[in-house]
Amino acid sequence: MPIVPPTKLAELQRNATSIRNVCVLAHVDHGKTTLSDALLATNGIISSRLAGKIRYLDSREDEQQRGITMESSGISLYYKSQRAKGSDCGHDEDGSSDGGASSEYLINLIDSPGHVDFSSEVASAARLSDGALVLVDVVEGVCTQTVSVLRQAWVENVRPILFLNKMDRLILEWRMTPSEAYTHIQQLIEQVNAVLAGFWEGDRLAEDSRKLEEAKEKWRETHGEDAPMSEWYLEEKDDSQIYFSPEQGNVLFGSAIDGWAFRVNHFARIFAEKLGVPSPAKLQPLMWGDYFIDPKNKRRV
Repeated sequence: MPIVPPTKLAELQRNATSIRNVCVLAHVDHGKTTLSDALLATNGIISSRLAGKIRYLDSREDEQQRGITMESSGISLYYKSQRAKGSDCGHDEDGSSDGGASSEYLINLIDSPGHVDFSSEVASAARLSDGALVLVDVVEGVCTQTVSVLRQAWVENVRPILFLNKMDRLILEWRMTPSEAYTHIQQLIEQVNAVLAGFWEGDRLAEDSRKLEEAKEKWRETHGEDAPMSEWYLEEKDDSQIYFSPEQGNVLFGSAIDGWAFRVNHFARIFAEKLGVPSPAKLQPLMWGDYFIDPKNKRRV
């Protein structure tokens, strides 16, 4: 029997502000359906031991036989967000702190195909969603369909979260040291961000070209067709918010098959408690990068 009663889901469905549509996007075999199974297990729909094996959202017989997702499938899940006091999540949009309040949400999870032949299903899933979990296998890295799903999320203006999946493979298969794993993951995040930078630059060039044509048209209307146009400067734009960065909290590290994942802010809370720092948000930027914490003086070096 599910941990969450259907009456609870029905209650949340009546409140539109509590509903979030989230799609899972990735290259084929990067762990989308396994992650979906792990999330279903949190609601007691399936056993956590069956996550990744039962492929619950692959409801078609041919999907089960071939072991790939061919159609987007959705399911409603209950999620309770417990905001820790003083954390980066404990503030509303206006910046006010809720002192550790909790919020309940109905998550409409959409598992989409990863094969290139079913790109239309990915487009439909992204169009319906408020946000997206973009999975990348840390061993295989950025693949062709990874770029395609990132582009689809970009076009549909869907806010993505990067999930670096199969972290266990770095230890069990590649036997990396912590420093080697850090360097590898850092390079992988840079590869994903390079894809986003290409999208941003393409949109910016198109917008700048449009603005330049509009400026030329206005100049001709004012000064005549043959009048040379004076200098025209492009407007500087900040693109820092489009990239994935662990210290910003939009990168997850985990293993879907083993049912665990974390963000760097989880460790910020742990160290804040150990060091007696009142606000974990102050430590979060230090949890990624070449930083060391001096516990005696409570400062970074």
